[in-house]
Amino acid sequence: MEAGLILYNLESCPECRAIREKLAELELTYVCVNVNAVKAKRDQVFNLTGQHSVPVLVDGGKILSSTDNILEYLVETYAHNGIKPVKY
Repeated sequence: MEAGLILYNLESCPECRAIREKLAELELTYVCVNVNAVKAKRDQVFNLTGQHSVPVLVDGGKILSSTDNILEYLVETYAHNGIKPVKY
């Protein structure tokens, strides 16, 4: 089974919410991995990025860890209208 898009997410994180909203707007299917609220306990995120911050989006072999970078990537890769996201 192919993994597709994976979002490492914290429900209370406004940046994560922006990513979830963009994924929904683009009607993309993704796996949402909810991380621990304690940054030091986010081993999966740290192993991927070398940091504990979320959001992190994995698309195949591509790993993105900045909200602006993730939004830009989603629009450039998956949007059909070419509208650039607003910077958060």
